[in-house]
Amino acid sequence: MTEDDTDMKNFLNIAEIKPVTENLGPGKRFALWVQGCPFNCKNCISPNWIPFERAQVTSIQELATQILTTPKIVGITISGGEPMMQAGRLHQLLSIVKKVRPELDVIVFSGFELPQLVWEEAKDFLAHIDVLIAGVYIDKLNDNQGLRGSSNQSVHFITDKFKGQESYFFGRKRDVEFHLEKDGILMIGIPDKDFKW
Repeated sequence: MTEDDTDMKNFLNIAEIKPVTENLGPGKRFALWVQGCPFNCKNCISPNWIPFERAQVTSIQELATQILTTPKIVGITISGGEPMMQAGRLHQLLSIVKKVRPELDVIVFSGFELPQLVWEEAKDFLAHIDVLIAGVYIDKLNDNQGLRGSSNQSVHFITDKFKGQESYFFGRKRDVEFHLEKDGILMIGIPDKDFKW
């Protein structure tokens, strides 16, 4: 499923949602992962979320309501899959959320490099993003540092929302959370380089 699916214009194809995590950015965060990625990186941490297939198809309004009614969160983290493949719909989602809670910060992980994000939907989506962690994951460049997966990935501070907290993204010790779900265990975070699962 891609941005061109006209029957999906008011829906997002979601791989997973976790209303509260403390492992994908500073503070308590609402995390969502989209389904579908064109990159197929070696040793991807989320291989089940690579195929472009329908997963949890959720209305944008319903998801916005879920975010807005989640107490005590300070931000939203979006990963995947590849968020830019649903950029227009994520822009719609964040437009609704930010009208009510403009203080919520947004962190996005993408395999695209920032200069590649030139199409209209991507630019609209970028307007809501405070930090973009950009670039494909390259397994041999995993330097075990911070919130990036590998050293080739760039951390773009698009706004000054995280001024004074930049070291979190580069120097923070890696760790993961485990959440028991109805269909298995969800691991959240960037695991240590030598972590085996």
